Amino acid sequence: MSPKKINTVLAAAVVLFTLYLGASFVLPLGTVFPGLPTWPSDGSGFPLIKGSREIAMGLAMGILLVTGHRRALGLVLLMVAVAPFGDMVNVLAHHGSTAAAFGIHGLTSALIAVTGSLILRETGKARKAQETATPAPAAQPA
Repeated sequence: MSPKKINTVLAAAVVLFTLYLGASFVLPLGTVFPGLPTWPSDGSGFPLIKGSREIAMGLAMGILLVTGHRRALGLVLLMVAVAPFGDMVNVLAHHGSTAAAFGIHGLTSALIAVTGSLILRETGKARKAQETATPAPAAQPA
């Protein structure tokens, strides 16, 4: 399997997981936030806010994937990796499970960042190959 196909599968997995995660917070499925010692159950709206954020990120990544904007997808994946990193910091700051903080949120952040980096590497190589295949225009004599 080519690196481009592997990167596409990884990106699609990130998109689908993000959309699933968002839906699980928005829909009343009894979802809890992994690692936190307590979950807001006072009708604060926290699950809806978290779910909406996840769905928006999933849609943005999905649209870039489907339309073939691979460089933009790579950059957005790197940006999206900040969200689970922030979740990890949140769990640690609220005396939650260290194992969940690093094992779930930290690992998710790293996987998303690696996927974004692989796509950026792929698009960089393609751009360099295209530049070397296309000769530069000849200079005009003065």
